[in-house]
Amino acid sequence: MPKLWAGRTSGVTDSVADDFNSSIRFDCKMYKQDITGSMAHAAMLGAKGIISRQESEQLIDGLQGILDDLESGALEIDLSCEDIHMFVEQVLTARLGDVGRKLHTARSRNDQVALDLRMYLRGQIDEITELVKDVLKAIVDQAEENRGVIMPGYTHLQRAQPILFSHHLMAYAMMLLRDLDRLADCRKRMNLSPIGCCALAGTTYDTDRRFEAERLGFDGVVQNSIDGVSDRDFCLELMSCLSLLMMHLSRFSEEIILWASWEFKFIELSDAYTTGSSIMPQKKNPDMAELVRGKTGRVYGDLMGLLTTLKGLPLAYNKDMQEDKEAVFDAVDTVKMCLKVFAPMLATLSTKPENMKKAAQGGFINATDLADYLVKKGMPFRSAYKISGQIVAKCIAEGYVLETLPLSEYQAFSLLFGEDLYSEIDLTACVEKRISEGGTSAASVEAQIAYVKEKLA
Repeated sequence: MPKLWAGRTSGVTDSVADDFNSSIRFDCKMYKQDITGSMAHAAMLGAKGIISRQESEQLIDGLQGILDDLESGALEIDLSCEDIHMFVEQVLTARLGDVGRKLHTARSRNDQVALDLRMYLRGQIDEITELVKDVLKAIVDQAEENRGVIMPGYTHLQRAQPILFSHHLMAYAMMLLRDLDRLADCRKRMNLSPIGCCALAGTTYDTDRRFEAERLGFDGVVQNSIDGVSDRDFCLELMSCLSLLMMHLSRFSEEIILWASWEFKFIELSDAYTTGSSIMPQKKNPDMAELVRGKTGRVYGDLMGLLTTLKGLPLAYNKDMQEDKEAVFDAVDTVKMCLKVFAPMLATLSTKPENMKKAAQGGFINATDLADYLVKKGMPFRSAYKISGQIVAKCIAEGYVLETLPLSEYQAFSLLFGEDLYSEIDLTACVEKRISEGGTSAASVEAQIAYVKEKLA
């Protein structure tokens, strides 16, 4: 098929070079944005008198016809075309003749592709935002269903202090709220129109860039035409946001994998989100969580690949920038796939409160409260800390937990210990005493849940 850019050269390229140069296999994702953007451009050309009103209307009708035919299946995208922009223009020209050839007036593929990409990714951010909210709702539901369930909190993957399971879940809710904020900020900076920047220097035609921007839902226009066609910060910023989001999902997945193991057995995953073994009939593998964890590296790789591609490019447009789409499309598609499986996987898991409580009791995680008990009786904290550590060592050696060690044994370490000790180191009491804002007491966790619900609303 003859190239629309034939002129200075013959427009005939080697078939291998043709295939190497082509981007339609992946930029065909943007056909709606390309056609919608072209309709706004045709409307602007007519409104400014660059082409006649009649020609503008013909172009808009022709473009709408192409969109309708693509949506209905009456027209298929020709993958032998160089890119989606050339495909649409060639079909339009075939249908309208010379009028179709007027569409590209006062426009370049450089600003056209930048426009399409911003519009496409803007829509993808909106979809990802809703999917993140689905995960947040699943977290809130699990937190509410498991009110009062005590588990060990960990540092260094060692049992540390007693917390509520819902408190642990809400930590992830706060991470995802930050992800939503980042996506919104990214969308705001992305939502500026580059159309009218042309190849790099603008155009000699009296165009109205703001007319097109307003029609296409942009908040304004990019202020420098060179920057408009060479900027891919919006791709990198989105991929950075998605990398952080995937890191959060990966950390959560790691804990789900641990919690579902026989060694922890804090939760049970639904059969719908696990797989079996081809040889070991007893196995129930958390493959969905493992895949989310694994795909995190893929999204990181997409970001690093594009950062590396762009790092040495002179202004303005270079063909290297065609590499932006496969990277950012893959990152977007991967994140959406992970979010779509993560929300229902989380929503359908069941908890095992008795196992969590047993683990909490066996880890001496109320030792800090034991030390605090002595501090409240007047002992310096460092002295109380040392005595508490000695008592833990005694319990380990003799098979006790802090709740079962006799008072006489406590008093051998300090006469400050009294009968009120046991109520002070009860796990529920330990949790409820942590009344500081953001802490693990029931009231504090309820406030966190209310905060997340308010943000979602």
